[in-house]
Amino acid sequence: MDPGHWLSLFSVCLLGAMSPGPSLAVVLNTTLSAGRAAGYACAIGHGAGVGLYGLATVSGLAVVITRSPRLFLILQVLGALYLIYLGYRSLRAKGAGDLRGDSHRAGNRAPALDGFLVAFLNPKLAIFMLALFSQFLRPGADILEKGLMAATVGITDASWYALVVALMTRKLFLEKLQANDRLISRIFGVILILLAVTVMAKGIL
Repeated sequence: MDPGHWLSLFSVCLLGAMSPGPSLAVVLNTTLSAGRAAGYACAIGHGAGVGLYGLATVSGLAVVITRSPRLFLILQVLGALYLIYLGYRSLRAKGAGDLRGDSHRAGNRAPALDGFLVAFLNPKLAIFMLALFSQFLRPGADILEKGLMAATVGITDASWYALVVALMTRKLFLEKLQANDRLISRIFGVILILLAVTVMAKGIL
């Protein structure tokens, strides 16, 4: 892949990552409730999920998902249920507590898994990947080129959300977040549940 095509691919991936939606809400809520390290873990987990879809697309597996309405619906429902679970957990949270940049909680595997599942249980990523890679994937592309495309998608996504976490945890924002941590956690909870209901309604109706 020549540099011009890669730059175009990167630009589209970045715009896709910047689009607001459930993923952004989950990353922000994780950072608010568990600190910077957990936010970074969630961002990396989400990037891994997106990268996996990218790998599936260049391998031809995404076509199977998009051509199977039942499988697509099942993934949509599972994704919506998981968002409801995250929203419920946020509503019951006691607050963000201390969000210092050096705050550490009981491990980052759960935030990373949250980020991964939010991406992995979103079958619309398959459609996005098909639309994206159809513009850049050459019929004669080798394994290295396909791997580069999948890596570009995942790393761009993770880097964007990591940047969001870094900006969110700057001292300028921390005091305001800490002063309203319980309210913000509940707002995120409501947003996640509403997003889940919307996703489920679109899938069923």
